[in-house]
Amino acid sequence: MDVRRTWQPPRPAVPRRADHTAIVGCDLYVDGVAVERPGSAADLPRLYAKAREHEDGFVWLGLHEPTEAALTRVADVFGLHPLAVEDVLHREQRVKIERYDDVVFLVVRAARYVEHERVTATSEIVSTGFVRIFVGPHFLITVRQGTVMELSSLRADPSLPVRDPWSVVHAILDRLVDGYVDIAAAMQTDLDLTEEAVFAPGSPVTVEQIYQLKRQLMRFKSAVLPLQRPLAALAGKQFADLPKEIRRYFSDVADHHAAAAERVIAFDDVLNALLQARLAQLTVDQNNDMRKIASWAAIAALPTAIAGIYGMNFARMPELDWRYGYPSVMLFMLLGAGVLYRLLRRAGWL
Repeated sequence: MDVRRTWQPPRPAVPRRADHTAIVGCDLYVDGVAVERPGSAADLPRLYAKAREHEDGFVWLGLHEPTEAALTRVADVFGLHPLAVEDVLHREQRVKIERYDDVVFLVVRAARYVEHERVTATSEIVSTGFVRIFVGPHFLITVRQGTVMELSSLRADPSLPVRDPWSVVHAILDRLVDGYVDIAAAMQTDLDLTEEAVFAPGSPVTVEQIYQLKRQLMRFKSAVLPLQRPLAALAGKQFADLPKEIRRYFSDVADHHAAAAERVIAFDDVLNALLQARLAQLTVDQNNDMRKIASWAAIAALPTAIAGIYGMNFARMPELDWRYGYPSVMLFMLLGAGVLYRLLRRAGWL
């Protein structure tokens, strides 16, 4: 039997990301010094075993948007809890800190200020992304999502104290909060310019622009405010097993974060006031327009009424047979309209 197959064009190959590309950095630290960097993901078990041979040894592994297979292999090497691994695979997570036996899982939300010429109804001002952190006795794993909060420069910083995994966590959170402060300063400029434009004569600022700025602020707020509880936990008695010195550093970061959070809350209040002020301005402008329309309608009503009366065409009406009746009526219309115009102008309606 002759079986004929209909020719179909070949399907384009779907690019698949190799699992090893998720690793953006990996170092073995002993006594605060990076002594070895693996050549491939296959070296992780050996590197982790070598870290456990030293009291002050640990592995700092950095991942960027790993696949499920890659993350599963990393979890097998370092003994990560399945629930924490599942949280990493979910793109949207709340900021939190959890403990799984001797491993601490921390989720933070990083932010980046997007440069722009002016605030429009579609401007992107703040870009955010998640950073998940696993902290164990001899390892630190950072998992980034998005393009914000790159850690390669932090890893390459020679002044970075890397005595243990928690010192690196402090450095990450310190940079994170410093970024919040910088973004708050930049948004302060946007807010000042918007406020100045709102109260300028003939304001070009629209409600949509203010609302877009508020939306971007809410995105920034959702990154900043939830970090308060994890920082308080790290600086408080909930993690009393941490060295007292490192908890003092976390307390310092918490103080800086509190200042940034207060500015964000203040920004929200100012934007609410600006939004209400702009809406009030629009209402006043509409009222002014309605008064002008009503004023011109009143001016037009007088000659219209007179013309309507004389348009009834009754046989007996005043001044119909008078020689100067027509110009007199026209003059009366003009004078009446002029008097109404002066009165309404003096009242501020025109």
